[in-house]
Amino acid sequence: MRLRVVPVCLLAAVVMMSCSKSPPPPVDPMEAAYVEVENQSFYDMNVYAIRSGMRVRLGTVSGSQTQVFQIPRSLVNPGLPIRFMADPIGGRQTPYSEEIAVRPGDTIVLRIPPT
Repeated sequence: MRLRVVPVCLLAAVVMMSCSKSPPPPVDPMEAAYVEVENQSFYDMNVYAIRSGMRVRLGTVSGSQTQVFQIPRSLVNPGLPIRFMADPIGGRQTPYSEEIAVRPGDTIVLRIPPT
């Protein structure tokens, strides 16, 4: 499983990968990909995945909670990057991540900072 961290507030993608010298194992194209949303904010957040202008709601993360969502298979394609949006319920700012390529088996970590 690959783990990627995407801080939503900074709009920067940071990729955390292992430093092994062996080639990565083959990827099963049917393997699920996930996004783990760490909401450090007071506000509850509706989380969306966006690709080519299409917005797909993944779910809601309560304030100061962490939630894991499966990314729909139709959005998991390393050739077509997606971005994430966290829409605060009762808040004004809607942070977006940068575009990131998501592959089967990936786990993307979004950190929403305190407000």
